[in-house]
Amino acid sequence: MKVMRLLSSLKHDESERGIFHLGRALVKNGHTSIIVASADTDHELVTRLERDGTIYHQLFMLKKSWGSLLQVLPLRRLIEKYNPDIIHVHSRTPAWILHFALKGARVKSFPKIVSTMYGFYPINKYSQPMLEADTIITVSDSVTDYLLKKIKQTGLQVKNVVRIYRGVDTRRYPYRHNPSVYWLRRTFAEFPELEHKKWLVFPTIVGHEYGQEWLIDILGNLQDQFPNIHAVILDDDKEDADIIYEEFRQRAYALGLDGRITFVGNRRNDVREWLSAANIVLALANQPESIGINALQALHLGTPVIGWDKAAFSEILQPLYPLGLVKHHNANALCKAVKNQLESVTRPAMADQFTIRQMIEATLAVYQQLYDERQIQTKTLKAAKKVI
Repeated sequence: MKVMRLLSSLKHDESERGIFHLGRALVKNGHTSIIVASADTDHELVTRLERDGTIYHQLFMLKKSWGSLLQVLPLRRLIEKYNPDIIHVHSRTPAWILHFALKGARVKSFPKIVSTMYGFYPINKYSQPMLEADTIITVSDSVTDYLLKKIKQTGLQVKNVVRIYRGVDTRRYPYRHNPSVYWLRRTFAEFPELEHKKWLVFPTIVGHEYGQEWLIDILGNLQDQFPNIHAVILDDDKEDADIIYEEFRQRAYALGLDGRITFVGNRRNDVREWLSAANIVLALANQPESIGINALQALHLGTPVIGWDKAAFSEILQPLYPLGLVKHHNANALCKAVKNQLESVTRPAMADQFTIRQMIEATLAVYQQLYDERQIQTKTLKAAKKVI
């Protein structure tokens, strides 16, 4: 079985897509793994892919860029060269490029198409190629419900929808992992205000949809009862939210809470340490969350997570840590949940759900089913030609 995957970027949401784990599993099972993405061929992530046996080709399929259409012919040549059984598209721009590339492609039989919806995409013209896939993978029941509702409203036809939760690599995020003494010393040297504090880790960037304003309510209401609480914001990318970022900082300063908030910057490489060192990880997105990967990682590490009882956070916390669910979307309910956790620490149990292994096995099963269908269709076509 030959599987070609099309991505705009390798580094974006790596932990959600399972790019490397899936490629490794394909090769291990005797299949051919091909990835087409925008990363330079000498990039460390490409080196990692090729070391695991994946074939890599660079095509600039950048999101929402008309220039990406220049890759239609190069992609068509790659499809003709490899004649893949399955092509898996991970975002809408590559899906459009594939849509045009397949027109006129000289292949004996067309590949089966898989697309993954990672969020609540608008069901419009831009999303159309994703919906035309032989199988659409959704990343949560919330996304599935949203998609089916939109399909019913618009009268669109889709062939097959399969929900596959994103998974956590339990070897990288082992239960009750503790940061090293070296990491703690280095962190306290860089952020001395964090020593001897209870960390409320906010593992996302500052933005309207991410809910950082709820930190003001938590800190303002609980600082007298818990004078050592401190918010830690992993603001790894604030380029698109400078105004919101400054507004939030100014509000915290005006309320005298700026000394209780630390922005630690880009922590992509040691996010595990921050999540495991936290007293509480907060999942407070105002918009429905489709994946909640940081909450999942924290729960697998054994760190308490407090989040809204909606969308993916609800789907994750209900089976793994129902104590962390905040059913009423208001400051009183949120502060009460944080207060209860700080007063009586209750950790999540070790989890065997939402793992990368389960995600990979389910994805391979989708590939295998489509591969078998393609083989049957190819044999039927050959038999028909002989009769003619």
